[in-house]
Amino acid sequence: MSYKEKKVMTIGLVSELTGLSERKIRYYEERKLIFPERTAGGTRKYSFLDIERLCDIAEKMEDGLFTREIKELERRKRKSASLA
Repeated sequence: MSYKEKKVMTIGLVSELTGLSERKIRYYEERKLIFPERTAGGTRKYSFLDIERLCDIAEKMEDGLFTREIKELERRKRKSASLA
């Protein structure tokens, strides 16, 4: 596992790094766009790849896409990657 995949950052740090509110990050999780790990105590943990994903999601939202459209784009991307 690369350092980019290790889920070690808390939501507060991710919020600070991305400029997204903690509420918005949680919303993206509720919409099944991001998948943080949880500690035994329930604390969300994120990776650098999650941060990149959050920035990409935020950019697409600013461009006017809806969360369902972002999910569909990701689904298509994964499907084409598996066919290659």
